[in-house]
Amino acid sequence: MPPLHQVPASIPRVLLSVEEAAHALGLGRTFMYSLVARGSIQSVKCGRKRRIPMAALQEFVNHQLVD
Repeated sequence: MPPLHQVPASIPRVLLSVEEAAHALGLGRTFMYSLVARGSIQSVKCGRKRRIPMAALQEFVNHQLVD
């Protein structure tokens, strides 16, 4: 079994860093942090780090399509 920090590529990631989430949406890091701060994108706190669930990114995009 591989160490926890070496997750096989076949296992999809569930949580992204704010920077990774910003890159996935084509947004800037600062703007992504502001979306998280105002609650437009849901996030979870893991220790001292903030993580964005992949489902929250899809929910944000779907909500933007409706408006």
